[in-house]
Amino acid sequence: MRAIVLTGYGGPERVEARDVPAPRPGPGQVLVEVHAAGVNPLDFKIRDGKLRVLRRYNLPVVMGNELSGRIAEIGPGVTRFSPGEEVFVRVAHADLGAFAELAVVREGHLAKKPDNISMVEAAAVPLAALTAWQCLDMLGVVAGMRVLVHAGVGGVGSFAVQLAKARGARVITTCSTRNVELAQSLGADEVIDYTTERFEEKVCDLPAVLDTVGGETLARSFAVVARGGKLVSIAGPPEPGTATRSGFGGAIGALFWLASFGVRKLARQRGVTYAYHFMHPDGRELDVIGELIAGGKVRVLIDKVYPLEAAREALAHVESGRTRGKVVLAVRGEGAG
Repeated sequence: MRAIVLTGYGGPERVEARDVPAPRPGPGQVLVEVHAAGVNPLDFKIRDGKLRVLRRYNLPVVMGNELSGRIAEIGPGVTRFSPGEEVFVRVAHADLGAFAELAVVREGHLAKKPDNISMVEAAAVPLAALTAWQCLDMLGVVAGMRVLVHAGVGGVGSFAVQLAKARGARVITTCSTRNVELAQSLGADEVIDYTTERFEEKVCDLPAVLDTVGGETLARSFAVVARGGKLVSIAGPPEPGTATRSGFGGAIGALFWLASFGVRKLARQRGVTYAYHFMHPDGRELDVIGELIAGGKVRVLIDKVYPLEAAREALAHVESGRTRGKVVLAVRGEGAG
């Protein structure tokens, strides 16, 4: 089969299109005929070797963390799915393999693809939407709560805005001037144009903030969280609790303690709970998100679609940080160009 392979840690030259042996499903696994695969910042971070301290892959390895497709074969013990069903999935952290014509995935991570979206759209959902959903859970977002979501038209942000609205929250988001109308169309109640306004001058005493940007944006965000409130980040430094929640060892926890010292100090000074989140695959949660998509409460933003062989270009586009929604590889030619 054709696949995109990471030959070694480094730059774009380490990403190659190759013919590789087709995988076979084992117990509790499903073989999926891949139709499309989402491209994420996680992919180029893995390529660059930035996550080696957390997870080392046996290189060369087929890249890719999320996909949509049709079940080709089920392994022993699989009971929830049958050949021919259309599915989407965030693959296991340890497995990868989405950038290929065939992929083996774990049954517990799979969900049925909503009928009202294409394979390309479905491939853009699992990683970003699950990240958003789990962060909102950590923040305790419920009906009537005010929540600030940074970068509300990005991959995770666009889902977070819509999923928070689906929970009945009042959603505030930040974006650039050209994206204000798009953010409003996603359901944001208040949109702050970060090119002309400082969000800390527009809002205050919020019970919940989701940071998807990191850096200065994260540091400034503590000023708008109410005492006793929560700030969850997917772009700031992981704190020690991250290691416990994610099943990493004690040495990793110590590393996270050092990396997050400044942010945790700022959180203590403000009386705010700070947490970093590593998302985890979950087929049941993805089922719930799929139902919201099927019901028209969540839509999928696609920035650009590339053919499988153009994976390097797709990764470069995501790495530019100027996407609106998601970038997708059309593995079987749907919508590429």
